[in-house]
Amino acid sequence: MNRRKSLIVALLCVANGVMAQSVEDGLKDLYYGKYETAKGNLEKAIAAKPTDDRGYYYLGIAQLGLHDDAGAAATFQKGLQAVPTSPLLQAGLGRIDLMKGDAAAAKQKFEAASTATEGRNGDVARAIADANTEVKGGDRGYALSVMEKLLNNEGRKKKEVYTAKAADYIELGDAYRLLGGENGGKAITSYDKALELEPNNAEAVMKQGLVNYNAKLLQDAVNDWTKATNLDPNYAPAYYELYQFYITPTKAQLSLENAAKYLEKYMEVVGQGAGKMENEYNLAAIAFYRKDYDAAINKTKAVLPQTTEGNKGKFVRLLTDAYLQKGDTTTGKQVIEEYAKSVGDAKLQANDYKLLSAIYQQHVTDSAQEAINDSLAGMYLEKYALADTAKDVEKYRAVADNFKAMHDFKRSAEWYGKLVNEFTDEQNSGKVQDMFFKGTMEIYAREYDAADSTWGAFAAKYPNNEALGIYWRGRANMAKDPEAKSGVAVPYFQKFFEIKGDEKMNKPSQLMFPYQYMMIYYYNKDDQANMKIWMDKVLAIDPNNATVKAIQENQENKAKAAAAKPAQGNKR
Repeated sequence: MNRRKSLIVALLCVANGVMAQSVEDGLKDLYYGKYETAKGNLEKAIAAKPTDDRGYYYLGIAQLGLHDDAGAAATFQKGLQAVPTSPLLQAGLGRIDLMKGDAAAAKQKFEAASTATEGRNGDVARAIADANTEVKGGDRGYALSVMEKLLNNEGRKKKEVYTAKAADYIELGDAYRLLGGENGGKAITSYDKALELEPNNAEAVMKQGLVNYNAKLLQDAVNDWTKATNLDPNYAPAYYELYQFYITPTKAQLSLENAAKYLEKYMEVVGQGAGKMENEYNLAAIAFYRKDYDAAINKTKAVLPQTTEGNKGKFVRLLTDAYLQKGDTTTGKQVIEEYAKSVGDAKLQANDYKLLSAIYQQHVTDSAQEAINDSLAGMYLEKYALADTAKDVEKYRAVADNFKAMHDFKRSAEWYGKLVNEFTDEQNSGKVQDMFFKGTMEIYAREYDAADSTWGAFAAKYPNNEALGIYWRGRANMAKDPEAKSGVAVPYFQKFFEIKGDEKMNKPSQLMFPYQYMMIYYYNKDDQANMKIWMDKVLAIDPNNATVKAIQENQENKAKAAAAKPAQGNKR
């Protein structure tokens, strides 16, 4: 090649490199969570080369990251006008369909895009898979099949062989992770393959943390996210996961101090790249976590009129919660109700329902209104738990606990029952406690036959807690026989004492129930010997027991009456 030709080739390579780098700059910004910066870079890329479909697609993704759903849809459409045959932009529009709840239209576009590329285009395959893993209502199994087809080079000619990237294995791992269950191990393996290709890929490590979090390995998850920040201190999404971890309202996670710390770190790393609205929200959130509710309210109210439709919900939730924490339930109720009315029930999220439930759980003096509020609180509580298609143990338990606190024992029992029956032992490690509460709530709800069945199953399933199960089965049957006449609880209490359950129970007040029941039962049977045994046990706990005194007085009166009869006969 002569020098002149070499120079022309070099200049062309430089020109193409600059253009490619511009799109790659946008991709790099997306990786680091800098959606606003990515948007700017990708707009420049499109201006320089209006027929680059990757520029339009990733610009749309940046806009989705900024909650500008309408803008993203317009970008995908504009891209198709410039590149009418682009499978990548078809996949982008399929994602929009999925977001609107039209799964059939989305699938049609995804299939057309996959067919056009014969499943061998990495950008297209990842676009299809990502939409189906990240968007509510997506088909995770389909996402997995698309990625497996991309990476399976079996039978392909040499020129058709696809060279995998770290991003491909991350997307494959996402599909496995979202499928859940036994696929967690496969997700970890996929992320490991990504790390083999890019040892410093913080996203792969961060997503391993998500797998561990889903497996309830909380400390392992925190370790992974921390490792990701150490691997790449500029990787903002890992700080965001740590922030999300510490705002989760469970005993093992909630730490507003840590939440504020990691949110501040996230903001420091992401800078202005996340967008103005995101920064404004985060500043308000930090004030909220530091319990400066007035500052959170003022900041949120100032920004709320400027937010996009997609962003509005989280500002409303923060504002509502700040009012609730201040004790201003009336204003909080007005804010969230106006929002719910404006967007409609279909667009409400789980935390909207949670806040609405919390508002209606607040005590009011009007008994009629309180009954209405209790009904609404219960409805929103159940919607909160059922808002996501993926069942969440912690959400279900929060609902069961809330119904218990509201003294709605019937529904509390139902939700503890869901925890027992709808999750495997691996998914729910707290089944013993949940089954315990299911049975006790059934007793409080006066569903004694259901409680009897629950405690029978409890004693059989948990031999180490057999005595506890038999005791409460006795209590359930005792409730069916409050006057201790039929003796339906006697067999269970007898067995409880036979296996020395009373020696294991460290609360004497709990033993008073079987002791008194057995005493009254034998009193009704006029079995003085057995009655005396149980009466002595009652008096050992409570020497002034009112029931014992009543029995003794009744017996004394009977004795006096019996003694008086012969004397009266002699007078005649």
